[in-house]
Amino acid sequence: MYQVLYRKWRPKTFDDVSGQEHITTTLVNELKSGRINHAYLFTGSRGTGKTTCAKILAKSVNCLSPENGNPCGKCENCIAADDGSFQDIVEMDAASNRRIDDIRSVIDGAVFTPAKGKYKVYIIDEVHMLTQEAFNALLKTLEEPPSHVIFILATTEVHKLPTTIVSRCQRFDFHRINPHIIKDRLKYVVEREGCSITDDAALLIAAIADGALRDALSLTDRCIGLGSGEITLSVVREASGLSGRSYVYDMAAFCINKNCQGALELIAKLYSESKDMARLCEELTEHFRNLMLIKNVKKPEDILVVGSDELGVLKSHGERISLSEIVHIIDVLGLAFERMNKGADSRTEMETAVVKLCSPQLDVTQDALLSRVGALERTVNRLMNMIENGTVNVKKDFDNNVDTVNEEKAADSGKTNAQINENEKSQNYLSEPTKENSNVLKEPQRRKAAVDVDEIYQNAKPFQNWKDVVDNLRKYSKTISAAFDGTRAYISGRYILIDSPSDIPFQLLKQSSQREKIREAVFEITGATYSLGPYRPPERKIQEEKSDPMEKLTEDFKNLGIEVTEE
Repeated sequence: MYQVLYRKWRPKTFDDVSGQEHITTTLVNELKSGRINHAYLFTGSRGTGKTTCAKILAKSVNCLSPENGNPCGKCENCIAADDGSFQDIVEMDAASNRRIDDIRSVIDGAVFTPAKGKYKVYIIDEVHMLTQEAFNALLKTLEEPPSHVIFILATTEVHKLPTTIVSRCQRFDFHRINPHIIKDRLKYVVEREGCSITDDAALLIAAIADGALRDALSLTDRCIGLGSGEITLSVVREASGLSGRSYVYDMAAFCINKNCQGALELIAKLYSESKDMARLCEELTEHFRNLMLIKNVKKPEDILVVGSDELGVLKSHGERISLSEIVHIIDVLGLAFERMNKGADSRTEMETAVVKLCSPQLDVTQDALLSRVGALERTVNRLMNMIENGTVNVKKDFDNNVDTVNEEKAADSGKTNAQINENEKSQNYLSEPTKENSNVLKEPQRRKAAVDVDEIYQNAKPFQNWKDVVDNLRKYSKTISAAFDGTRAYISGRYILIDSPSDIPFQLLKQSSQREKIREAVFEITGATYSLGPYRPPERKIQEEKSDPMEKLTEDFKNLGIEVTEE
């Protein structure tokens, strides 16, 4: 009978185990020194070598001629252990033997000495499936077993084990195996099977396996059955049910280029071909996650599990999109995927997501506003320093800062930078300081610097959806939401101004993390991003005008969430 690859090529010694050196080295050292524990706990995701290491450990402690902590594989005990006839190694599947009676049979058998070996080893797989009564029955024996008994517990869900069980075992955490290690192991196995496999095909199998070598070998088995001795990308895609990645690249390109029509037409085509929309959302999220890594990592090929062709596509896409846009896209897709899992119509959610991503208005709101606020913040800081020192040419440096801010405006409005500069400088002209006024700006000029902030308050109108925003905040924090109960809000352009009799909401707005959560709540209700600040009724505004205008300008910018450095 044909033996599948993952069984045929299961490691026989610790040296053959792939990607778990932090565990195999420790076990080998314990075996060489004779410091063998009475109970081991192997935990980790599927296909990472838990059962394999348990079998090797059980074989090693009973080997008649161990070699540097590894079983020799030649003695009668090793041969019997390999073919499953060794009576002193008992394997038990807790998924189907989970009751207290099953554990009692283990406890009763543990009192008897080994038949042929030095130790009687009990390997309990998927131990988290045992009932609470079974765990309680096992507890005492696990804590103080007979000197000739060793327990090896294996599980993929260690959080389901009682802490009383975990604390009585020596715990080893198995990691997901690195894709490049899986690739090397696959090439080794395939070559000895008389076939060949390309590097890109091996990497694709590793990516699909998600760190599980057993899954990778199972898929390789199917590829060998399909191919004619050579495993290529096309063979892997056919064996795994993937129809290529071109549709993901096309969808990503539509989102980057804001081509809403193309994106919707592609969704309709894929839907007609029975493509699962949730899977499409996952694949698109993974693509933009890869773009995020490319933008932040010097050598992304060390992290990304992609072929050379796909890496070229990713780098091309990464050059045409900003990091803030990538993060925004991942957030939108993540929310759509979450709603799909809650029962919402998957096609509608996917279409809604791409409309949000392809909308030029949303793009301007998300990206251009942030860059403009950042430029304005830098301008204010420099102005404050210049005014304090009195040693800088205020007019020249202010004009340079206006140039910086207007580059952002020119990109959005279609006007030239020169046209905007003339308009801005005519409205915001500052005279050069003299001995008489080097540290003080003339009153009309100082008021002109704050005219934009004044217009925000003058144009403020009641924000009708504010109650919905406060209710939406409850998903994040009931306490934060309660702090805004009874408040009112006004909208003016891209600003939302909050009016509250209490100072608590404004203290929250001063914290960047809380302010960002409130902005997210506003975005979910309105579909747009706004800056936040306090609302000043007319009577409060009159009183504030009596104070120093520069102090008012500083306070206004702080209230709008813009940090101002005071020296």
